[in-house]
Amino acid sequence: MSTSQTSSSYDLIVIGAGPGGYVCAIRAAQLGMKVACVEKRATLGGTCLNVGCIPSKALLSASEKFHEVKSEIDKMGIRVSGVKLDLNGMMGHKKSVIESNTKGIEFLFKKNKVDWLKGAGKIVAAGQVNVGGTVYQTKNIVIATGSDVAVPAGLTLDEKRIVSSTGALELDEVPKKLVVIGGGVIGLELGAVWGRLGSEVTVIEYMDRILPTMDSEISKEMQKILTKQGMSFKLSTKVVKAEADKKGVELQIEPAAGGKGETIKADIVLVAVGRKAYTDGLGLEAVGVERDERGRVKTDAHFQSNVAGIYAIGDVIAGPMLAHKAEDEGVVLAEMLAGQSGHIDYNLIPGVVYTWPEVASVGQTEDQLKAAGVSYKSGKFPFMANGRARAMNAVDGFVKILADAKTDRVLGCHIIGPEAGTLIAEVTAVMEFAGSSEDIARTCHAHPTLEEVVKEAALAVLGRPIHI
Repeated sequence: MSTSQTSSSYDLIVIGAGPGGYVCAIRAAQLGMKVACVEKRATLGGTCLNVGCIPSKALLSASEKFHEVKSEIDKMGIRVSGVKLDLNGMMGHKKSVIESNTKGIEFLFKKNKVDWLKGAGKIVAAGQVNVGGTVYQTKNIVIATGSDVAVPAGLTLDEKRIVSSTGALELDEVPKKLVVIGGGVIGLELGAVWGRLGSEVTVIEYMDRILPTMDSEISKEMQKILTKQGMSFKLSTKVVKAEADKKGVELQIEPAAGGKGETIKADIVLVAVGRKAYTDGLGLEAVGVERDERGRVKTDAHFQSNVAGIYAIGDVIAGPMLAHKAEDEGVVLAEMLAGQSGHIDYNLIPGVVYTWPEVASVGQTEDQLKAAGVSYKSGKFPFMANGRARAMNAVDGFVKILADAKTDRVLGCHIIGPEAGTLIAEVTAVMEFAGSSEDIARTCHAHPTLEEVVKEAALAVLGRPIHI
């Protein structure tokens, strides 16, 4: 695709081709704009498709099948012997998944006539973006550069012994002992991958529970399940120092509140304490774009920065760092630039943890409702009482629905169980239309399905579950 001066004027230039950026670019092109997307990677898709969501799910799926065949499938009367791990083959599967997805985005750019400007983008002024020495003119600029790994003080990544999520996706052998710093989504998912493949996994979390942003009941249940699976936890604990050599890593840890520490050893340490907005090197200071204390671009309700014509979406602005949040913002912004209206309810962005069982959440937690003094009703139903879950030998977990005590409007839903990430969609849709738990309860659900657990949880809100 041309990067010459003859085709250097655009309606919109998007900097970053991750989920937010490429979706914004495609939607803007669909709406008739002349669009370019700047990306410095050799492939499109950003962190998500290259070193994040997609490759991690490829390894989660593969490791899950390996563990099932090796340790669980005999419970269904299937005898398998001689099961071996081909780690190179598993990594090959991951690579092919990445390639097919990134090439798919390249195809979509060509289909929608979005120009890919290859290289690092820098904003010269409002309406001007420099890519590889060429300055492109544009009516509007969207910053969609995503986020990078956050590294706490006292730690240095070498991506060999002390690794980020990127390094954890590229290990060439299964570590005997893996220490995960951070009990959030990324840490638990990648810990689960290597735990299934044979690692002894220890999770160190500064807070007093894992998944600290999720419903506390979900956090407690998840820790019980993962402990049963072989993962161990050190909560309310901080890592003071980590030193690596050819043999492994030595970590100094101590209670988060202070006190006597201890030293532990690991073959590999995964640092998964969160991510930070990637906004350096874009020329923002020179053009006067304001950022907050966390380096995120400050935006108004229409995603515009304090500089007219410069917008931002996704991980570089406030809100959860989730690919689907960035995608929705990209679509809404493109439509706004085309003169249409758009809206995102940030309370209704589901979060999913792709361990087994999965965890999914949308809306308010019980902790939040209690803190806000909201009167609510709770309905809970276990997968143990569901026929399909029993047939699948997947009975851990439950669905919990929270509804307003007076209006019955659904305020939140929290699921731990098989296919939780899929099951949460029904409740999210109901909440988008301000629906009630009775709306869910009176909707006919196919039998036998896992979805019936959602229906029964809604019935439990009303005090009349059938199957328990």
